[in-house]
Amino acid sequence: MRAGFTENDAIPFEVFAGFERLEDVNPILACEPPEWAAAAHAFVMDGTVHYLWGRRKEGNYWILMHSTAPVNDPAQIAHDPRNPVLLPSSEGFDDYTIEYPFPFWNPADGRFYVYYLGRRQKPPKQTGLLVGDGDFGMWTRVCQTPVIASDTAHERQGSSHPSVVVIDDTIHIIYTGESAEPPALCHATAPTSDPAAVTKDPANPIFKGSGEVWDSCGVREAEIFKGPQYFHLFYGGSDGEAWRIGHVRTRDFRTFEPNPHNPIFSPSPDPDAWDCDGILTPQVIEIDNRYYMVYAGMRGREWQTGLAVARSPVLSLSERD
Repeated sequence: MRAGFTENDAIPFEVFAGFERLEDVNPILACEPPEWAAAAHAFVMDGTVHYLWGRRKEGNYWILMHSTAPVNDPAQIAHDPRNPVLLPSSEGFDDYTIEYPFPFWNPADGRFYVYYLGRRQKPPKQTGLLVGDGDFGMWTRVCQTPVIASDTAHERQGSSHPSVVVIDDTIHIIYTGESAEPPALCHATAPTSDPAAVTKDPANPIFKGSGEVWDSCGVREAEIFKGPQYFHLFYGGSDGEAWRIGHVRTRDFRTFEPNPHNPIFSPSPDPDAWDCDGILTPQVIEIDNRYYMVYAGMRGREWQTGLAVARSPVLSLSERD
């Protein structure tokens, strides 16, 4: 990042132009095949990185897991002895699967919430809501029904894979709409006073791809990151053969500027690597003045979770100006 930046300047595209795998420690979350350790998201609190992730059992049955690591070594994973910390419900829209948990803190009531993917044995996938008081191993369903239901034409097969950012008194949610058409990105909001009261954006789906070949066959599993000027979306894009990671930025969820360096992260060129066949779920977080990406990588049919770091560091304000 060049000199002269202030805290209100936009993060340049170059900062997110490339991520390097932590080869010595990846995958940081893994299960023996045919099980998966995927759909992971991180939340940094009080010197600890909390990972919420999905463990896929045989038959595409998912349960919710919790693991931690110190911020000075986010790959030094310790698993919660209470795992799994949540199971599918006895009945309801999530009676077979709970996965893709995205945790966030709500300043309105000082509690933690999780939007998550819930599903019965067959689609549609829908979004539910959990609440907790700071113990990432204890969660309660806010309601037994989805807060983002599959009730529109572009969401007949799914309205899920949520990612969240809180701005003032508004929760912005980016999620994937799935139908007979290629998957696309959707936007919704909820007031911090009632995270279950979700309103879908009438412009949905808001993003179907950059117009380039690499993401021409669908976009999905976007992760939202708020910078000083833009909402940054990191998402999976497919050319019909492999999923890669792209980056766009927007101020209004209407106009999107693609990173000219897209795709910014691709499957490993090593045919024996654990993430050689596809990349998804690219959550970008800031830890100790570095941007890290928590991502899912695929080899064959199995998905596991890895960690990458941006080549460009986050500069302090004293370094920017």
